Amino acid sequence: MAWFPVRSVMLKNALLTLLAIAIAVGLGGGSVWYTLNAQSGIGAIRIGPWTAFPAIGTPNADPYSQARVAREGVLALGRAEGLSFVAERDSAGQALRRECAYTIEGGFPTARFWTLYAADRSLDVIATGKPRPAALHSYEILRTADDTARISVSRHPAPGNWLPVTGSGTLYFVLTFYDTPIANSTGLSDVVLPGIEKGRCDA
Repeated sequence: MAWFPVRSVMLKNALLTLLAIAIAVGLGGGSVWYTLNAQSGIGAIRIGPWTAFPAIGTPNADPYSQARVAREGVLALGRAEGLSFVAERDSAGQALRRECAYTIEGGFPTARFWTLYAADRSLDVIATGKPRPAALHSYEILRTADDTARISVSRHPAPGNWLPVTGSGTLYFVLTFYDTPIANSTGLSDVVLPGIEKGRCDA
């Protein structure tokens, strides 16, 4: 009877439609997830290994920046309050790993106060399980004669400025400046941030 091939064609079309919808949802959701997690893209500015989204706490924030804030439930800094930079790679372009030691060295822009912490993939402070947190701030940092600083990041104690990390896997650095003139800079072309040099890695 003729209804058999018609039914077969309808079933085939339905399956193809469901497959197309699944692919569209998967690719669309994946692209949005990547955009919201990547430290680059719309609204981003990059200075060396550091990336910031200057407009994220302003009414001019793009939809993706607004989605970042809504998803993570964070209180974004306004232009007059400060600016946060995130590093997911070292100065040579290699992804940061907790198994490796790093040296963060150089000058820091003018700010009333700044913080630096080691973070996981969610940009939360890494729990060290020790009295010393994986964070430093400008009031406790030891500086050189030319007002620069050298910070050792490692799972093993180091003399001077030491930022401890634990575990293995992905690592991020979050550097936030509060009450700083760079937050109001439009180009940020004259801003210099410290470099991140990779050291020895544990096996």
